Amino acid sequence: MKTFLLYRDQDVDWEQPLPANANDLVADLGLAALFQAMAAGDKIITPIATKVILWSLADVNGILYRQAVLRDCLAQRDIVRDIYKLAGEAIENESRNFWGIRTRQAGSILRRARDVLLMFFEILRKLRGIADQHGSVFESEGFSRFFAMLRDELDDAYLNEVYRQLRAVEFRGGMLMTARLGQGNHGSDYVLRDFDRPPQNWFTRLFAPREPGFTFELHPRDESGARALSELGDRGVNLVADALAQSADHILAFFHALRDELAFYVGCISLHERLSAKEEPLCFPVPQAVDARIYRVCGLYDPSLALSLPQRVVGNEAYATGKMMIIITGANQGGKSTFLRSVGTAQLMMACGMFVPADTFNASLCNGLFTHYKREEDAEMESGKFDEELRRMNALAGHLAPGTLLLLNESFAATNDREGSEIARQIVEALVDSGVRVAFVTHLYEFAHRVWTERPGEALFLRADRREDGQRTFRLREGEPLPTSYGEDIYRRVFGAELARSSLRPNT
Repeated sequence: MKTFLLYRDQDVDWEQPLPANANDLVADLGLAALFQAMAAGDKIITPIATKVILWSLADVNGILYRQAVLRDCLAQRDIVRDIYKLAGEAIENESRNFWGIRTRQAGSILRRARDVLLMFFEILRKLRGIADQHGSVFESEGFSRFFAMLRDELDDAYLNEVYRQLRAVEFRGGMLMTARLGQGNHGSDYVLRDFDRPPQNWFTRLFAPREPGFTFELHPRDESGARALSELGDRGVNLVADALAQSADHILAFFHALRDELAFYVGCISLHERLSAKEEPLCFPVPQAVDARIYRVCGLYDPSLALSLPQRVVGNEAYATGKMMIIITGANQGGKSTFLRSVGTAQLMMACGMFVPADTFNASLCNGLFTHYKREEDAEMESGKFDEELRRMNALAGHLAPGTLLLLNESFAATNDREGSEIARQIVEALVDSGVRVAFVTHLYEFAHRVWTERPGEALFLRADRREDGQRTFRLREGEPLPTSYGEDIYRRVFGAELARSSLRPNT
């Protein structure tokens, strides 16, 4: 049995590694808050959501497949949570109640496998019941196929026959086996047989004539004889024990796959509920091919910031279709870095089949997402900040390829404007010319102005809005880079207007 809820035609390889830059993505984009909201206290969901989100897809059809499944999950969230709970219950019961002492004795293996399968099939009956009762309300290809599989493979006749066979191997009426005499008169070819007895009531069984046969009895203290008889029984049930154990492992693997794949969707439901409760906009994006160079978004915001604030956050627009760069400049603390995080987070959410935090989102996929954010000073003083930035950029260069997206946040600002601008220009132009898309938050005016004048058709220029009184609206608007970031506004807010004016007055 296969689930196929995350991929149309393959199982999930949960052992595949995360991208090499996974830790940087989580830290730079603030994804921990997102994962926490998805988990909602469920320890299973956090590692699953982390993997699925960071294993970004670059396949439009694969993303649309997941979107359809997620739409069903959002529309039928109680049913999906019930299925997730049943899968978790099966795994927990197997682990808690049937762990036992693992031995190689066939009899012990058979008893454990039988008890596990009886428990599993009770849960499978419940899943079949959900498929019969609610399967018709699910519209996605993934869930339609899943429920059809439950109905086809777990029909009543099959479940009843399985239950009968499992009860039969309890051997309440004794065990019947056949064997042959092999070399040296040792027993061989032990085969367990089914009793072919017509059903009888207790009266018939009591007075029915006994079939002739040879019998023997063990003395209660005959330990060697008891051991020999037990070994004889193990030989007879060996094949059955192996078959039941393999069946139990197969069904356990099915429940693991079902729980883990649904864990991602249950996490999406929890996140959707959290953001919807704040009346934040959410939409299913329109994914485009990597080489389409489409980027049209409206109302885009950072979901991690929205989860941490009591009020609604400000969304932004960006129309960068046909452009390879987004250059973001403007006032300090005006929302530039927040917008950059929203760009990266939405790209990851789209690429794993989720909804995105925006009113509308129509964008090209990317072959990989990378970040280059400023870091704190090296505590061990092995190198300066600028050297550290260049080393990280050099390490990133080996992973950047056509179709990847690089987010830079105040990179190369650890030196003077002229030197930083020249280095930024050479690096960014080389990346763009090789097919890498770039979104760059920068205070390097010379760099931004040079791109504005020399490569205007290749970049969207956004500028953090600032009112005349210095207030920030946290909106980004298209505009030419300015030679100031209005750091004086922050100085005045911290130290007061009068002190700021006297401190900035020239010495006489």
